[in-house]
Amino acid sequence: MSAYLIKGASVVGAAPTDLLVRDGVVAEVGRDLDPRGAATVDAHGLVVLPGLVDLHTHLREPGREDAETVESGSRAAALGGYTAVCAMANTSPVADTAGVVEQVWRLGREAGLVDVQPIGAVTVGLAGERLAELGAMADSAAQVRIFSDDGHCVADPRLMRRALEYVKAFDGVIAQHAEEPRLTEGAQMHEGEVSTRLGLTGWPAVAEEAIIARDVLLAEHVGSRLHVCHVSTAGSVEVLRQAKARGVRVTAEVTPHHLLLTDELAASYDPVFKVNPPLRTATDIAALRAALVEGVIDIVATDHAPHALEDKECEWAYARPGMLGLETALSIVLDVLGPEWDLIAERMSRTPARIAGLTEHGLNPAPGVPANLTLVDPAARRTIVAGELASRSRNTPYAGTVLPGRIVATFLRGEPTVLDGKAVK
Repeated sequence: MSAYLIKGASVVGAAPTDLLVRDGVVAEVGRDLDPRGAATVDAHGLVVLPGLVDLHTHLREPGREDAETVESGSRAAALGGYTAVCAMANTSPVADTAGVVEQVWRLGREAGLVDVQPIGAVTVGLAGERLAELGAMADSAAQVRIFSDDGHCVADPRLMRRALEYVKAFDGVIAQHAEEPRLTEGAQMHEGEVSTRLGLTGWPAVAEEAIIARDVLLAEHVGSRLHVCHVSTAGSVEVLRQAKARGVRVTAEVTPHHLLLTDELAASYDPVFKVNPPLRTATDIAALRAALVEGVIDIVATDHAPHALEDKECEWAYARPGMLGLETALSIVLDVLGPEWDLIAERMSRTPARIAGLTEHGLNPAPGVPANLTLVDPAARRTIVAGELASRSRNTPYAGTVLPGRIVATFLRGEPTVLDGKAVK
């Protein structure tokens, strides 16, 4: 295996030091390290973080390789500073069997750019009618521990209870797409002043909040682990705060776009801003940011949702919801939180790794720790150009936006996947 001497880096914002990476682990941390046999990486002015971990990525393979593949999505993730991603189940065929999750897992290993951990479907075909092969997926080579029908809500409370009971046996997690479908029929954007002005059917905040309230009660009753995907409203934050105060085993995520973008952008009728759950109000954004700092919201997850050109360059009503996120997430969070490096590491690496059970990830760089590392230049500013992104799709809402921070290097178990801001393979 290769060896690297990373010189002059600030480890999670601390005083500059050197790191010697050898045989896949951080061998030493300190000054005047022996560089024999090691390539030198000049990291003066750079911050080293534990490799980022994304709990919510859509890689589209199998079935929609025109929008993304495991390899292209893995490359986008590495360029965004990620060393592990959890791949959602809404592929074609759906990842609701051991065979499909093992296929995704093997494709990730073959790409070798990030660790790809498949998420299994909760119900067969995401149809919400009967449980999928949860046990078989958990026992497969992929060792699935998170299950989600993301894109669809597990709306039947009896089925949701059964799922929570089932995964408790192996300390699994049900990750819920919180959307009461009967309240969002035909919805095009957030229900509020802007939707009224534009004449678009609204997606009310209560559709999210009602499901979260129901599910935390179910999780509390069962004593199982619940994770809430892409929280987007101030009301949801309050439900989660109360549940956590009672000791419910619930975690929650927020996306970068829900921390930054508001429903006012829908006035452009540009489908790049169409997403599910929809962009909300400035009041919601303020509540989400405060909850992320407080820890009521545990992590930032990208909900990276690539779409082929024809699915986005069309009328708003016919466009598919979703945005790219992997290559811009850290910059958005840095813009929102500022250089709070320990908090960023907690919300984007350590905690998501713990939730997913990815024990090799989310560990602060120290001797003996697997060398899953992200090197960031906090002083850099970059203009996002859609055509320069590694994803096969181009549906970024940040095209033309100047964002802070640049990923200079990413290491996966001591091997570089990104150097000098460019993918190694």
